[in-house]
Amino acid sequence: MHGTATLRPWVAQVWACARPDAPPAHAREHSLPSGAMHLTVRLDGPPLRIYTGAADRQGRGYSAATVGGVRAGYCIKDTARPAASVGAVLRPGAALALFGVSAAELAEGHVDLADLCGHEAELLCERLAADADLGRRRALLLAFLEARLRRARGRRGLDPQIAQALACVQRAPADTDVAALADACGRSHRRFIAGFRDVAGLAPKRYARVLRFQRLLAALAATPRPAWAQLALDAGYFDQSHLIREFREFAGVSPREYAARAPASPNHLPLG
Repeated sequence: MHGTATLRPWVAQVWACARPDAPPAHAREHSLPSGAMHLTVRLDGPPLRIYTGAADRQGRGYSAATVGGVRAGYCIKDTARPAASVGAVLRPGAALALFGVSAAELAEGHVDLADLCGHEAELLCERLAADADLGRRRALLLAFLEARLRRARGRRGLDPQIAQALACVQRAPADTDVAALADACGRSHRRFIAGFRDVAGLAPKRYARVLRFQRLLAALAATPRPAWAQLALDAGYFDQSHLIREFREFAGVSPREYAARAPASPNHLPLG
């Protein structure tokens, strides 16, 4: 991310892309859980539409600017009509720092940006739409996020104990011991989990499972013909059956189906 140092604790990446020239090869996709929140502004096409399942033909539409909370499962997105867009990948704690809400309130769903920051969302969309240069669009979004952070200076930052627990989970998700993390924080089990969810959006064990799944996707991308049993052990699963159950929960397909479709982006699985 090429933003200021003040944004780096909260924003992992800011991106901008033009609308593709070629029509999409698929009408829907499974968007897989990444462990991160996402802010996306669609500029010249239809707004985001999410479906509740494969049989849902109508879906639910959102505004041009949306925030996707941290999820522990896939969601089904409409990809039939792509748009030029600008967005940011947000780190744990960003919901509190930028929008003044717990990440747990936003988890497992999407919300219109206007619901979090009112008229500022409309102004952001207008400014982005008025400038077609991708670099300047990135700069405009960075400026918006920096302004949100300045306005929130009175809010407390990341709790140091929760930040340390979060770092432990991120470093070795397969080894997550919630009781030990709670003890290290000097908190009851219940208070620790509530504090962790405020920052990360998910309870620590569930967050760790999503991170382990992400490491598995990275290993799959680097292994054209995986030995599934060994891959399961290397990624921290009990065995191959455990890997398959987790994979179906998070991706909606089996690992072999996923590998056969060979998605261009690991977290975006085309449905056809």
